[in-house]
Amino acid sequence: MNVLFIEDDRMNRRVVKDMLDVAGVAMVEAESAERGLEIIDEQDFAIILVDLRMPGMDGITAIKHIRGRGDTKAKVPIIVVTADIAPDLRERCLAAGADDVIFKPVAMDSLFESMGAILARGVEGEGMIG
Repeated sequence: MNVLFIEDDRMNRRVVKDMLDVAGVAMVEAESAERGLEIIDEQDFAIILVDLRMPGMDGITAIKHIRGRGDTKAKVPIIVVTADIAPDLRERCLAAGADDVIFKPVAMDSLFESMGAILARGVEGEGMIG
């Protein structure tokens, strides 16, 4: 399985990469939303993880770009990874097209629980894996 993590903070990317390495999951890193969108053009992913607050394009805008694609990559599950605790955050992320939201600092069990639930829905025929 191949996962893309769009996150401007190198340390946050490393922490999540270490967690995914334990499970044998490959992770591609993008240091900005713009770079993440370029990488999506070049590779296929089972899941995309995206931070919300980044210089330049923010995570909500990146999610809208991904969901607006005219191909199967528009349906790849997206998990928001954020430190933002705004009361309406989850609703805004889901409205933009995210499949789930997890909070920083990322806990391994939260990450794998979210990924597992999303992948299980795709296997059950909801067509989430593009």
